[in-house]
Amino acid sequence: MTLKIHIDDSAAPYEQVRAQISEQARSGVLPVGYRLPTVRGLAESLGLAANTVAKAYRALESDGVIETRGRNGTFVAAAGSAAERELASAAQTYVERARRLGLTEADALAAVRDALRAAYRG
Repeated sequence: MTLKIHIDDSAAPYEQVRAQISEQARSGVLPVGYRLPTVRGLAESLGLAANTVAKAYRALESDGVIETRGRNGTFVAAAGSAAERELASAAQTYVERARRLGLTEADALAAVRDALRAAYRG
């Protein structure tokens, strides 16, 4: 596992850790079942406070990307299907809201495209 924290980046260090682990798990660079370093170990290797890494791990666990197995450690979870289900649910909620607001399909898609551009290219 290789993570790089950029101090001059606008994203907070915990968000950089969260995003990089999430991407590596999603892409398969970190396979399901891969054991992650301890919070303290990762914090030391990255030069971060343990609380920063702990915050990233909590967010990743909340997202279903990783799972903590008590004293056995923290592992990459089989998150693909859980993440896809959550995304599908969010999309369904969005579609229902757009219809209640009287938006056309084109307007709803345009709003999603604008949000995606802002999030991924911003």
